[in-house]
Amino acid sequence: MPKVKKKRVGFVIDMTPLVDITFLLLTFFMFTAKFKTEAESEQKFYIKRPEATADTSKLPEQNLAIIKVAIDSATADTSYYYEVVNETDRKQVWSQTDIPQDLMDKALLQVDTETLDQLVKNTRLVNPKTKFAVDADKRVRFQWVSDAMDIMRKNRATVFNYITEKKGS
Repeated sequence: MPKVKKKRVGFVIDMTPLVDITFLLLTFFMFTAKFKTEAESEQKFYIKRPEATADTSKLPEQNLAIIKVAIDSATADTSYYYEVVNETDRKQVWSQTDIPQDLMDKALLQVDTETLDQLVKNTRLVNPKTKFAVDADKRVRFQWVSDAMDIMRKNRATVFNYITEKKGS
């Protein structure tokens, strides 16, 4: 046994790799996060979607127009809502349709069947590649969905997605 004990030398941890990994994870989560659209934040209703067994197709992220058939939580009335995801297309469609000036900056419009007809027509004229989707509450009568499909059929938008919840979720 030595008579003189050696002093313990402390160790140093280099924090640079830890900081690098932290920022890489942070940027990864920032880029993969899906944020609410303007229309989702303006929405004053909740749609209870019907359940389906197979979810074979995904909605496109661009060039999408959604017709929402919902029960307004404030008035308990069924209404149509229209949304165009692409902001530049939305501004053009809104300007070509008879919409009050104070609603021009809204991303989600509450509309009647005549205005819905104009909006679908103008959406197809502005961008023919736009895909359509119907998002309907399972509590509404089918007549409301049928009327929306008739409007799309009249404007030659015969292919559309029907938004549902995945069964068991």
